Amino acid sequence: MNFNITIDEESYTLDVKEELMQELQSAHRDMDAEYDKGLQLGRYWIDTPTLEQRCQLTANKVVSAIHQENIRQFYLMASYILAKFPNLKQVTVSSDFEISDIDIELEE
Repeated sequence: MNFNITIDEESYTLDVKEELMQELQSAHRDMDAEYDKGLQLGRYWIDTPTLEQRCQLTANKVVSAIHQENIRQFYLMASYILAKFPNLKQVTVSSDFEISDIDIELEE
């Protein structure tokens, strides 16, 4: 599965293999358990985050992983979003964004 993200005007594509998706299922469940407690989305605390809000926060973590050159974190966060949205086309992030403005575009 391809994870495509554009940050400002720079695009990245990560090929996430199905085997890795399977290996990371436990980590995805752990992430969901944390998100079930609520999450900080920009300036707002969300008690019961939607799937999109969970993935917006996770996409923000992808940006951090890219800037820190943390490929392991990049794969983990990208695979989480792909697991939730297998028909993902593109994630778009702007540096002058609010986390809630992160665009998650799906294939039709």
